Amino acid sequence: MVWRVGWLVPMVWRVGWLVPMVWRVGWLVPMVWLVGVWCRWCGWLVFIHGGVCLVCVDDLSELLLGEAKLQQYLKENPIKQGSSPRGQRPRLAEVRKHLTAALERGNLKPDYQQEATLLMGKLCYVEGDYREALNHYSRVNLDEMQLVGAPVYRLSMIAEAYATRGQYRAPLQPARTSASTQGLCCSKIPERFINMEIFVFCSNLTRGVGRFREILRAVETRTTQNLRMTIARQLAEILLRGMCEQSYWSPLEDPPPQSPLDDPHCPTRSKKHLKIYCVCVFVCVCVVQANRDAVLSRIPEHNADRVISLQSASVVYDLLTIALGRRGQYEMLSECLERAMKFAFEEFHLWYQLALSLMAAGKSARAVKVLKECIRLKPDDATIPLLAVKLCIGNLHWLEEGERFAKMVVDMEDKAPEFRAKGHLALGLTDTDTGLFITLRERLIRHSLVMCVLHKGARAQPIPEALGYVRQALQLQGDDVHSLHLLALLLSAQKHYHDALNIIEMALSEYPENFMLLFTKVKLETLCRGPEEALLTCKHMLQIWKSCYNLTNPSDSGRGSSLLDRAIADRRQLNTMTLPDFSDPETGSVHATSIAASRVEQALSEVASSLQSSAPKQGPLHPWMTLAQIWLHAAEVYIGMLKPAEALACTLEAASLFPLSHNVLFMKGQVAELRGNTEEAKRWYEEALSISPTHVKSMQRLGLILHQLQRYSLAEKVLRDAVQVSSTAHSVWNSLGEVLQAQGNHAAATECFLTALELEASSPVLPFTVIPRTL
Repeated sequence: MVWRVGWLVPMVWRVGWLVPMVWRVGWLVPMVWLVGVWCRWCGWLVFIHGGVCLVCVDDLSELLLGEAKLQQYLKENPIKQGSSPRGQRPRLAEVRKHLTAALERGNLKPDYQQEATLLMGKLCYVEGDYREALNHYSRVNLDEMQLVGAPVYRLSMIAEAYATRGQYRAPLQPARTSASTQGLCCSKIPERFINMEIFVFCSNLTRGVGRFREILRAVETRTTQNLRMTIARQLAEILLRGMCEQSYWSPLEDPPPQSPLDDPHCPTRSKKHLKIYCVCVFVCVCVVQANRDAVLSRIPEHNADRVISLQSASVVYDLLTIALGRRGQYEMLSECLERAMKFAFEEFHLWYQLALSLMAAGKSARAVKVLKECIRLKPDDATIPLLAVKLCIGNLHWLEEGERFAKMVVDMEDKAPEFRAKGHLALGLTDTDTGLFITLRERLIRHSLVMCVLHKGARAQPIPEALGYVRQALQLQGDDVHSLHLLALLLSAQKHYHDALNIIEMALSEYPENFMLLFTKVKLETLCRGPEEALLTCKHMLQIWKSCYNLTNPSDSGRGSSLLDRAIADRRQLNTMTLPDFSDPETGSVHATSIAASRVEQALSEVASSLQSSAPKQGPLHPWMTLAQIWLHAAEVYIGMLKPAEALACTLEAASLFPLSHNVLFMKGQVAELRGNTEEAKRWYEEALSISPTHVKSMQRLGLILHQLQRYSLAEKVLRDAVQVSSTAHSVWNSLGEVLQAQGNHAAATECFLTALELEASSPVLPFTVIPRTL
C-alpha cells in the first residue's frame, strides 16, 4: 500500500481531501518503518510540503523529510562496525536543515518534538560528533520515556538512542571502559527494543530484570522470536550468576524497594525453588527455539548457519546444565541433553556433557558408551578413559572393559605424562579385581545353586532335607539374608518358634531395615510373646519406614491414632498402584490368573482415583506397598486380640493407599466377621474374589461363611477350588473336612482332616515363596 501511495495523492488533491489526510499523516509512519520505502516517502512529502502552507503541517513535513532522507542515506551507506566517524556530507547537511527547521519553530507536538531530538542525536552519531549527540539525548531524558503502548518505530528509535549513548560513553569515560564495552553487545542486535544490559552492568539488577520481564510480556510476533530467545537467555544468565536467592522476587509481585540482604529485620522466605523454576522456564523456551531453528544440513552453503545454530544451542544447554545441576536433577538433564544430540555430529562438548550427566544420574552403562564416542572425538585426552575406568571398576564390574580403557591411558605415554601413574594404578586395580571376581563369582554360583535346590526341597518337603541344604548355603555365605530367612521359616515349620525368632532377630541385627524379616518377626512374636510385642514391632516398622523413605506430610505430623503414629502422606494419590500379597503362595510365581487380577485391580483403582478431587501422583511403588502391608499386619494382630475397632482403623489406613486391593477387602471381611456381620463379611470376600479369583484366604473364609449359612454344596465347590489353587494350605483342607462332615460324608471328611494335620505339621508361619528366587 505504501509504495502505491503516489497515485493516491493526486486523486485526493482533486477532491479536496488532502488537508485532512495530511493531518493524519502519522498513521503511515509505522508502515514506512516496517516496509522501508523511504524514497517514495520522500517524494510524497515533498509534494505535500510544496502544496500545503499550514504551519504545523509544514513543521511535521520537515521532520518527516529529515527522517526519510536520513534513513535513505543509511540504507544506501550502511555503517560498518569499527569504522571511523563519517564527518559531514552534503546529503546529511540537508537532513540537518530539515530537522533544525522543525525544532527551531517549536510548533510540533511533544511526542514529535522528542522524535526530532532523537533523530538529531542519531545524525550527530553518523557525523561522529559524540558530545553533541549526548547533549541531544540528555534533553529528552531517555530513562523517563514511555514505552508501554508506543508504536514499533518509536521503540526502535529509543533502542537506537540507548545503543548510541552506550557507544559514546566508552571514549568519554575511560575509567568505565570495561563495563561500557560489555554493554555494547546490544548494538549487535538490530531493531532491539531497549538496552537492558546498561542497567545490569550499572549494578541496578532490579531495574534491569524488570525491563527484561517487561519485554518478555509483550505479544510475540514472527519477527521477534529470535529477540525473545536472546532476552530469555540473558535473563537466565543474570538470575544464575548475578542474583542471590534472597534477592529474587516473583514475576507476579512488585520488585522490593530494598534488598532483603540490606534489611536484617525484613522477613524473608526461601525462594530457591521459585528462582530455579523461573530460570528453567526461560531456558526451556530457549531450548525449544534452538531446536526449532536448528540447521542440520551438511552442505557447504549452510556451514556458517550451522555453526551459529550450534553455538546458540550450546550456550542454551550449558545454562540448562547449570540450572538443573544446582538442584541435582541429573536424570532430567540427561534426557534434555539427549534431545541435543541432533546438533552433536562430531561435536565433543555436547557428547561430553551428556556423558557427565549420565554418570551423575547413575546410568553408568550408557555413560560408558557415550564416553567411547568422546574418546573417538578427542583421543588425546586422558581424563576421558580414566572416567570410563572408574565406571567399569566401581559400578559396572566390567573388568575387561576397564582394563582396555586403562591400557589406553598407559599407551598415551608422552601425550599425557601426568596421567600415566593413574593409568598404571587403574590397570593394577583391574588385574586384582579380575582375580577376586573370579573367586567370588564361583562362590556365588555355588551358593545360588544350593539356594535353588533348597527352594525346591522346602516346598516339596521333607523339612530335614531342606535344613541340610540351608546349612550348606550358610557355610558358603554366612551373612546371606535369604538363607537366614529361610532357616527361620524352616524352624517355624518344625514348630520351633523361639529358635526361629532368635534367627530372625540375629538377621535383623545385620539387616535392620529388611521389612520381610520384620513381617516374619510379627508372626513369630504373636505366637511366642503375645500380640502386644507384635504391635510394638509394627510401630517400630512405621518408624523405620519414615526414616527410610521420608515421604511423610508435615501437615500430618500433629495427628495421631491411639494405636500407631500416622505416617501417610496424600494417600488418595496412590490409588493407581496394585498391592500384592506377601503371604500368598502365588507371590513368587507368575500365573495368568494373578496377572489378570492385577490388571483388573489396577483398572478399578484408576477409576476410583478419577472420581476423587486430586489426581494421583507419580511415585515409586515399593514404599507405599510396604506401608500398606505394615497396616495390614497390625490389623491382623488386632483381629487375633478380638479388637474389631482397632483392626478396622488399621485396615482403613491401608485402604486409603490401595482401596481396591483384594488384601484390603479380605481384611475388611475379617473385621466384619469378627463383629458378627456375616452378610457384610460375605460381600467383602466376594468383592476380593472378583478382583483376585485365586486368593486362597478369601476362598477359604467364604466357604466357611457359606457353611454357616447351610449352603453346603456351594461351600464345598468354593473350598475344592481353593484346594486346586493351593494344595498345601492346611486351613483349606480343614474347612473342606468340616463341610463334608456336615453333609454326612464322614469318610471324605476324615481324609481331609488327616491331610490338614499332615500339612500343618510342616507349615511355616509364612509361605516359603516370600523369599525371592533369583540365580
